[in-house]
Amino acid sequence: TDMDEAVEFLRKNGQAKAEKKASRIAAEGLCMVVTKDDQTAAVVEVNSETDFVAKNATFQEFVKAVATQAVNSDAADMDAFMAEKWNEDASKTVSEALVEKVAVIGENLKIRRFEKVVAEHGCVVPYVHGGGRIGVLVKFETTPEIAAKEEFKAYAKDICMQVAAANPGYLNEASVPADVIEHERKILTEQVINEGKPAQIAEKIVNGKMGKYYKENCLVDQLFVKDGDYTVAKYTDKIGKDLGGKIEIVSFVRYEKGEGLEKKSDNFADEVASMIK
Repeated sequence: TDMDEAVEFLRKNGQAKAEKKASRIAAEGLCMVVTKDDQTAAVVEVNSETDFVAKNATFQEFVKAVATQAVNSDAADMDAFMAEKWNEDASKTVSEALVEKVAVIGENLKIRRFEKVVAEHGCVVPYVHGGGRIGVLVKFETTPEIAAKEEFKAYAKDICMQVAAANPGYLNEASVPADVIEHERKILTEQVINEGKPAQIAEKIVNGKMGKYYKENCLVDQLFVKDGDYTVAKYTDKIGKDLGGKIEIVSFVRYEKGEGLEKKSDNFADEVASMIK
């Protein structure tokens, strides 16, 4: 029918427009978290070219739909995710839904990444900072009774805020990869020897400095932002005891909008000038 042909034309036209825009840098956008229940949540990052579009309601609704897709998805990677049937309209894939949005919004958009977190023995707590600049999920192991308490919820939010603010690289010492430790030790050893310290005490000094590295980069070893008398691990123990049980931080995910993406440096005036030429 004419209607089908029209839809087909719009799809192809949208694809062509999207391909034209695909080379443009999209480093703005939003991180968003969606929870299915206390034990299942997902975080996504969807990029746009400008902050202006990131604030647009159509774009924000699309990001929410992508996050909802992620929390219901079993996709193991980005390719599988993009090939899934789109939750809001099963006649198209996630990839096709993105192409249509590019045509509607008029900017290059990218679904950059997603992570779904499931807690079998505890809960997943979400947190969004700065209106979508940072999205955090923290997975806790504890009993349903403790997870339901207001004191636990306040504690869990504080831990999420710590992850957002302090940006730890790892959960604990055990989760720092061996090659990262080796690289760090090598740099520190060179520094110590360059300072003229003899080799036999260099190792001791490096061990001390590695302790400092863990305190800065591992969440549970960091000083708790709200009360510097405690590390995050010690504060977690305290709250667990106060609530009559045990709490363990199992893992966390922290997405920051545009991290690691090159930003567009040319400004709007230059862009207009180059168009006139």
